[in-house]
Amino acid sequence: MNDSPLKVWLERDGALLRLRLARPKANVIDAQMIGALGAALDLHRGNPGVLAALLDHEGPHFSFGASVEEHLPERCAEMISSFHGLLNRMLQWPKPILIAAKGQCLGGGLEVACAGSFLFLAPDTQLGQPEIKLGVIAPAASVLLPQRIGQARAEDLLYSGRSIDAATALSWGLATEVAADPAAAAVQYFEKNLLEKSAAALACAVRAAREPFYDVTAARLADVETLYLEKLMTTRDATEGLKAFIEKRKPKWEHR
Repeated sequence: MNDSPLKVWLERDGALLRLRLARPKANVIDAQMIGALGAALDLHRGNPGVLAALLDHEGPHFSFGASVEEHLPERCAEMISSFHGLLNRMLQWPKPILIAAKGQCLGGGLEVACAGSFLFLAPDTQLGQPEIKLGVIAPAASVLLPQRIGQARAEDLLYSGRSIDAATALSWGLATEVAADPAAAAVQYFEKNLLEKSAAALACAVRAAREPFYDVTAARLADVETLYLEKLMTTRDATEGLKAFIEKRKPKWEHR
């Protein structure tokens, strides 16, 4: 029995790397999922025939986000470090990464999506960073979202914890396309726009376009990781919010 949280295969004569989150319905971005995604990207990083990767999911939802249990004080340092390591791998991957999402795309799930190149959404997709409702913050989204949708819109999502729909994501420039079958739309984009390209030229194009994005993101990720671990996680409310979520109760804030 395959217990991997991720399905991996090649199609289109090896030109398209397929990655599928396979722990429905939540597809939680936990340590095992992070490890599987990182390993798959590393394995195919040097494959000269691969022109792009497509990350989609089983079940009705892309991801409910990162593991809340792994964000408790005794485990969060390891979790944050490994998750940011995965995002850095995605940002530095030498070919475009297409993301296809339905349902909920929240928290760490949206951060993974934002590290890709193109985002294809079903009309029912809801995207948000609800971490603030748990008394914590979204470190990676605090860096990725301002670059992708602008400062004011990013602050809206980060401070409110609200979600936006696919149509709004498209109008904000976060999504590339909204389609009933986002994975099929992503494959169609790949076949129309990438399949006939030189893999060598495409790798240079990706590096030229994304290297400044990566440089800024990597530096700021290190900064917000320090803020998260050394400031936020020393507050009483951060632990209270996480425990309240796990215990399925309303948090009692003391504002300290």
